[in-house]
Amino acid sequence: MKWLTEFPRSTRAISALALAAAMLLSAAAAHAQSVTRLVAAFPPGGPTDLVARVIAERLGKALEQNVVVDNRPGANGAIAAGFVVHEPADGKTLWLTTSGAIVINPYLYPKLTYSVDDLAPVSLVINTPEMLVVNPKNPATDAKSFVANAKVQKVNFASSGIGSMPHMGIELLSKATGVKFVHIPEKGAAPAISDLLGGHVDAFIGDVPGLVGQVQSGHLKALAVAMPKRVEVFPNVRTFAEQGIAGVEMNNWSAMYVSGKTPAAIMEKLNKAVRETLADPAVRKRLTETGVDPQSTSPAEMAALAERDGAKWKQIIRENNIKAE
Repeated sequence: MKWLTEFPRSTRAISALALAAAMLLSAAAAHAQSVTRLVAAFPPGGPTDLVARVIAERLGKALEQNVVVDNRPGANGAIAAGFVVHEPADGKTLWLTTSGAIVINPYLYPKLTYSVDDLAPVSLVINTPEMLVVNPKNPATDAKSFVANAKVQKVNFASSGIGSMPHMGIELLSKATGVKFVHIPEKGAAPAISDLLGGHVDAFIGDVPGLVGQVQSGHLKALAVAMPKRVEVFPNVRTFAEQGIAGVEMNNWSAMYVSGKTPAAIMEKLNKAVRETLADPAVRKRLTETGVDPQSTSPAEMAALAERDGAKWKQIIRENNIKAE
């Protein structure tokens, strides 16, 4: 009956294994609970995804959690927004969005799958300047000569789609100069830039990060920056205002939002984490090199920025009777 004498030892071994398994499961559960999702409203490889991946690790350190980038592209941010507002308001689901989903979509689309009122700003993350570029064969040497040429001959202006920030830029430039441009809406910035490189369109106003490589290589020519000041990556490219064209300023900023039901204490913790992340020299360097300006704000400051931009684009959309595709 040897097995009877071995029984207690076997039981102890099994109990130890069971305890170890329970501890592993508990650790796994705790790990799962500590993960924060940073939802990016655009596909992998794009500018928004790049920003998300640059800040994710440092943000995780500030929050003492793992921050994982979760790409949910589509409908100019509407899919990501709809996802975020239906997640628990516990600060574990963050949304990194460009300005369009907050300050353009509400005035462009008669029906949205989300309401901006159901979201709360945590902080601004980056300012993204817009820049006017042309094919190197274009005779214009700056924005002033470009506008002068456009007054005597037709200019085809590409955009990344109806209601996109580049489209808003075209209308803003038209309003400031009195020149009517021919708008050629494309299905994204990539095909718009491709058509400009091929000489099929005359000009494009787009995010500096998406144009850095083409301008630095000489494949495109930069004529003006649509910001109050010049951008660090192109210090020799003057602003529209410096060239005597007032009122052409636009910022396709990216900001962090969460569910509007998120408690104030969690909002404060998230805002502090964003500030710490953007103050990190290594993070700032990586972001600045892409052509953006990293900058944090308080939630109230971010809300005020969105309100100002919303009023601006609402007016442009209504004045030009812009309708969604």
